[in-house]
Amino acid sequence: MTPRPGFELGDTLVPAGTRRTVDLPVSVLSDHTPVTMSAHVIHGRRPGPVVFVTAGIHGDEVIGVEIVRRLLNLPVLGGLAGTLIAIPIVNAFGFLNLSRYLPDRRDLNRCFPGTAEGSMAARLAHLLTSEVVARADLGIDLHSASIHRTNLPQVRVAPGDDELMRLAGVFAAPVVLRSDLREGSLRQTARALGVGMLLYEAGEGLRFDETAVRAGVAGILRVLHDRGMVGAKGVPRARRAPLVCRASRWLRAPQGGLLRTYRSEGEVVDKGDVLAVVSDPFGEVEAEIRAPEHGIILGRAVLPVVNEGNAVFHLAAITPSDRAGDRMGAWTAELGAEKLFDEDEIL
Repeated sequence: MTPRPGFELGDTLVPAGTRRTVDLPVSVLSDHTPVTMSAHVIHGRRPGPVVFVTAGIHGDEVIGVEIVRRLLNLPVLGGLAGTLIAIPIVNAFGFLNLSRYLPDRRDLNRCFPGTAEGSMAARLAHLLTSEVVARADLGIDLHSASIHRTNLPQVRVAPGDDELMRLAGVFAAPVVLRSDLREGSLRQTARALGVGMLLYEAGEGLRFDETAVRAGVAGILRVLHDRGMVGAKGVPRARRAPLVCRASRWLRAPQGGLLRTYRSEGEVVDKGDVLAVVSDPFGEVEAEIRAPEHGIILGRAVLPVVNEGNAVFHLAAITPSDRAGDRMGAWTAELGAEKLFDEDEIL
C-alpha cells in the first residue's frame, strides 16, 4: 500500500502519521522580534478531510485558546484520519497585549481575505486565508464575547447552507443561531472559497468559563467524528438537539447608571419580565429593562456601570413550545457528567 503523502504547511512537511507545530512568519516588530502564527498539524495515516480549528482572532478571547489546548491533548486524536490544523492564537499581537485588536487598531475579523502587501491586519488575514482556509474542507472558528460581556455557548451559521446547519446540530451546543455573514469576516471568506465554517461563541473575554470550554471541546470532537476523522470512543454523545433561533436583538440601557441584572444567559424569559434595572448613583431615578417578547438570553453585560445605549442583553426569540428552559437545565447536567472531562491530562 502506497504511504499517504505528507502535508506541507509553510516550509514544513508533516509526514503521514505524525504531528508538528509549524511557525508561519507574520512580521518583525520594531525591536527586531519576529512574530509568527503557530499552527499544530496532525496529519493522519489514513486519508480524510482537512479541518482547521482557529482561536484568538480577537486577542482578548482566550476561551478558544484553552479549547484548542485541551483538544490537542486528547488521546482520541492519535488515530486521526485526514488532517487537523489547529491554531490557538491567530492574533498574537492582540493576545500578548490582552486586546481585541491589532497594533494598527484594526479588527482582524473585518479584514479577510486580506492582501500580501496590505496593512498588518490585511497581511495576517491573507496568511491565514492562503495557507490554511483555502486548503481546508471545513473550519471551526472559536470566539467569546468581548470584555465585560458573556455569551451562552452557541453556534452561529449563515442562512442558506443546510449542511452547515446539520453540522451545527452535530456540534450540539445548546443554541444554534442563524446569523448573516459580515463583510470582511473569516466566515464570509470561507464561504467564498467554498469552505464550510462553524462559528462557536461562548463565555467572556479575558476569562475562562469551564462550561464554555467543555462544550467547545465536546462539539469539535462530535464534528470530527461525523466527518469520519475519529472513532466513537471518547467522543461525548449529544443527547438532545440544539434550540434553533432565527433572529436575535440587543436590549440596551435606557439611561446611564448602575446596572443590576436579575436574569442570566441561558434563561428563558416571558414578554414583560424585568431583566434588569438601571439606577442613578443616588437611587433617585430607576429604569427597568423588560423583555419585549418570549425568548432566551444568549448573552449579557457583566459590568455594573453602563452608559445610555450600552448593550445589556442579547435576546433570541423563541416559542413556548420550544421548552427551552428544560433543555438548558438538562444540557448543563449532561455536559458535567461526561467522563471525557474527568481525565487529568486535559484539565
